[in-house]
Amino acid sequence: MDMSYDYTPSEKVQIFLSNINNTKYNREIITGVKKFIDGDVPDDMKSFYSPEELKEISDLDGSSRDVQARMPVKITRHYFEQARHSKSLQRLIKASPNETLNLEGAEDPGKQMSYSPLEGMIHKYELALLYVASTCSAHCRFCYREELIAKKEVTRPDGTVAPKGLARIPEVHGYVKKHNEIVAAHGGRHPETGRERLREILMSGGDPMVLGNRNIAQWLCALAEAGIESIRIGTKELAFFPARFDESFLEMLDGFHELFPEVNLRLMVHFNHPDEFLKKDENGTFMENPEGGYEWLDDTRASVKRLRARNWINIDNQAPIIKGINNDPDALRIMQRELKRNGVENHYFFCGRDIVGYKAFNVPIEEAWRILNESQKGLSGVEAHARLSITHYKGKTEVVAVTDESIPGVPGAQKGVVIFKLLRSAADAKERCKVAIVGRNSQAIWFSDYNDRVVFDEAGLWSMYDIAPMSLQHAA
Repeated sequence: MDMSYDYTPSEKVQIFLSNINNTKYNREIITGVKKFIDGDVPDDMKSFYSPEELKEISDLDGSSRDVQARMPVKITRHYFEQARHSKSLQRLIKASPNETLNLEGAEDPGKQMSYSPLEGMIHKYELALLYVASTCSAHCRFCYREELIAKKEVTRPDGTVAPKGLARIPEVHGYVKKHNEIVAAHGGRHPETGRERLREILMSGGDPMVLGNRNIAQWLCALAEAGIESIRIGTKELAFFPARFDESFLEMLDGFHELFPEVNLRLMVHFNHPDEFLKKDENGTFMENPEGGYEWLDDTRASVKRLRARNWINIDNQAPIIKGINNDPDALRIMQRELKRNGVENHYFFCGRDIVGYKAFNVPIEEAWRILNESQKGLSGVEAHARLSITHYKGKTEVVAVTDESIPGVPGAQKGVVIFKLLRSAADAKERCKVAIVGRNSQAIWFSDYNDRVVFDEAGLWSMYDIAPMSLQHAA
């Protein structure tokens, strides 16, 4: 496919862009541990790290276990206000030497570069993902995009080594139009990949909401003019700096909607714990709302209400289950109930990924399944929509069930089994909904931990390891 593209916005888009209020935001961000060491932070933040914690981190600077080289430290004032009274949020945002005790992990999680037709674009599934920003307002220590945020070099499929770059509007606009023209000319399927028309884009990074209103609008309009019907914005800004979703941002979205009324917008937000959006009393207890549910933080609630007032905007939450942060059924139950009650759908919970340093954060797969299912006891059917997914190289894979009983006569199933289903399959999705069954391993935190107990694998999740199911081994 020709990769030389040019794009000039239409006249109506140019007029719209020229009238956008590009508001400046003061997130009061603290970047780097050194500011805490030097005391170059507000007085109330000086005790956020103890002297012992700061020494342990700084002692690793420049070594193979450099914590800040793995993931830069960054926090907003808003998030600090919530984290100062929450051990879970401190675990999410504070650097720790434990992160680099074991640096095993993939430099390109999900082998995304194998599906990258353009710099900063991943076209693995029926939708495409764009890296439009390389940072966030604050940095989660477990970040699944640590290779992008920390600007690390990765080995690409052609053997070259370079950091991942960001997508550019002309190239993305041209790629979408060209792809869809080829699909239309071949009866609705791409002749090489078997994919249908590209109609949905996820803007990600990093966090697109660190961009200015005009920059976000440029992306939205370019995608709409290329023929994209649904645009997702992946963001944790509702947790890190909810004031970002102010009237100037909503005015920009309203203007975009007037120009492109058939384009749906979906915010894929990332709340990991109810401490990120609920108020607490002096005893650390969530405050009940006399009219139902719990009291939300004022800025967060106002932002959600503004967004939900527009019926062409959807909000979905997804979050990994991370050790020391939200591996708590009670916290997840409250979070799912409150989000749904306030118009935010519960989309996915994730098992950890095989990023560098993942062993410091990942909850065992079978434990994550237990936690999520325990959390959904007492939830209604609509509140309990979220599924547990783990991102295999072949695609998003649901952890469907974990059994306790042995299965007589089935090799490897003496202690029960785990059942996986491939929810999303790459390219033409020919393996979607195929399953795999493995014997239980309560300590497994990644697929490779089941290598010695594969019972059945029609999905081919273990084909990359060249492992045959135990039933075949037994027969041999």
